[in-house]
Amino acid sequence: MIDELDLALVDALRVDPRAPWSALAGPLGVDPATLSRRWAKLSAQGDAWVSCYPAADRFDPGLTALVEVECRAGTAAAAATDLAGDGRAVSIELVSGRADLLVTVAGLTPTQIGDYVLTRIAAVPGVLRTRTSPVERTLREGSRWTDGALDPDQRAAIAATRPPGLADRGPGRSAREDLQLFAALGADGRMPYAELGQRMGLPATTVRRRLTELRASGRLVLRCDASPRLTGHPVGTMLWLDLPADRLPAAARWLSEQPQTRMCVLTLGEANLVAYVMTHQLGAVRILEAELTHRFPAARVRDRQLTLRTAKLVGRVLDPTGRAVGYVPIDPGEP
Repeated sequence: MIDELDLALVDALRVDPRAPWSALAGPLGVDPATLSRRWAKLSAQGDAWVSCYPAADRFDPGLTALVEVECRAGTAAAAATDLAGDGRAVSIELVSGRADLLVTVAGLTPTQIGDYVLTRIAAVPGVLRTRTSPVERTLREGSRWTDGALDPDQRAAIAATRPPGLADRGPGRSAREDLQLFAALGADGRMPYAELGQRMGLPATTVRRRLTELRASGRLVLRCDASPRLTGHPVGTMLWLDLPADRLPAAARWLSEQPQTRMCVLTLGEANLVAYVMTHQLGAVRILEAELTHRFPAARVRDRQLTLRTAKLVGRVLDPTGRAVGYVPIDPGEP
């Protein structure tokens, strides 16, 4: 049975993943000690976690690609496990449709992504072929999705507590230094500033200022995720769409604004618009497709990929039940 307070807590941390418990107590109507205790239990069980990673389209340099992988029968799960330990493989899903695996790959240049696909993924036992679709632009990022457990007033109250920050990188600091912060924070996005400072060898005040700045600029993403046990086993479907160039911007904007859409990107591949849709019934995605094609008759669905199991989610390694059991820092490679 889904615990409504746990679900509300996760949704609150989707609004602000580093909000202090004292800031969430009022909107959720629960004392800070209870929230802290609930989160500690969820984290220990692997049922909820906060991840940290660079936003590829706002972090220069930085690129991502969606790589479809076809495998020989009976080898897909082993291939997913093989790739899960790689920092370049950000997320890995076992899917239905024309591919067996869908791997989100990070890199700093197209060459780096190509080398990883051609020399690493292609060499995994059982892999037959790959298709790579570089991401041109991200319109909706996965951290913005919500289960709808909070009402608008609760969400607004939590968002109001988030401190403002500067949008520019501090003088004399390199992208590599920022990546070190991502790696240190990746295992626990709610890590206290004092502990984070110790890990990086910096004063806590410096770390706080740098983190606030990176969040305000959009270069750093904090994301709260939860296991299917907690969220009621929602159905995830990747839609691969193709539209004429003159209709693409409007269709992409509409699709990215739908509450079911967790992720929406423009891609350079057979499909030029890809969206990951979350529903609670298998057939519900058809309703969204019908509305899309009604508004944009030229849209064509190239493929639908139902997520059968998520092996890795933005660096977090998951067991077959969807619980977090490990973390592999995202490593886009050397500049």
